[in-house]
Amino acid sequence: MARCSFLGLGVMGAPMAKYLVKAGHEVTVWNRTTAKAETWVQEVGSDKAGMAVSPEEAAKGADFVLSCLGDDPDVMSVYEALTPVMATGMVLVDHTTASAKLARSLNELAAGKGAHFVDAPVSGGQAGAETGQLTIMCGGSDDAFAKAEPVMQAYAKQITLIGEAGAGQTAKMVNQICIAGIVQGLSEGLAFAQNAGLDPAKVIEAISKGAAQSWQMENRWQTMVEGKFDYGFAIDWMRKDLRIALEEARANGSKLPVAALVDQFYADVQDMGGNRWDTSSLIARLGQEVTHGDSGK
Repeated sequence: MARCSFLGLGVMGAPMAKYLVKAGHEVTVWNRTTAKAETWVQEVGSDKAGMAVSPEEAAKGADFVLSCLGDDPDVMSVYEALTPVMATGMVLVDHTTASAKLARSLNELAAGKGAHFVDAPVSGGQAGAETGQLTIMCGGSDDAFAKAEPVMQAYAKQITLIGEAGAGQTAKMVNQICIAGIVQGLSEGLAFAQNAGLDPAKVIEAISKGAAQSWQMENRWQTMVEGKFDYGFAIDWMRKDLRIALEEARANGSKLPVAALVDQFYADVQDMGGNRWDTSSLIARLGQEVTHGDSGK
């Protein structure tokens, strides 16, 4: 078993770190809000779980340093703090959804210290983190990935090395681009069915085993028609992810008209007060009744 450090105990990081302890690893956590780290240690209730008051204290002497933070500036700030304790052979794994440019910079930073780096954004949402069933897209060298994969298996159902550093983040952009279009299409379809006087349950029963089927349809159609939007990834975070994807698209010459449009639709939902609603709340801007308008705030 390994000595691990986990940095960032949000809705994703906290359960991921718990699975590391469950797998038998020693885990020292750090969170910007110390109270969250204290609560995490109490909830885990294991002599293999501890906390630190700074990222560098948490990472000192660790075999693996894993992070799940907010945005590029957050990650860069933490990694700058880690630099003095980076050591030869240490494996750094960043699960934050961030830019590919940042991932490549962190890889160079780690390599300069003789450490390994893997950018490893995740998909599966809060539910996937809590059940240990995340999908992880990785960028890094074969050697770095080979070292990191056994540790990540504690909370993942699928781990794929996409390519060199930055490739994991780029693959996550593909994931978010696809989700944006699917959720908008599902929102329009459900709103159309309701306006046509159809029973959404019967419509979904009829179409969910055909070509229209998707994870979003299977898992979100009912909460969408009920106006309940506290079941996953918040709009504020989705807009951050789409911003990163749109910036990358401008850099590599890709055209993302649907993603750009849906990003603006999410801005409309934010204007409705839905910043913390989950991504399925796109249906709310189509005039459908929101029966629990404070859901997810």
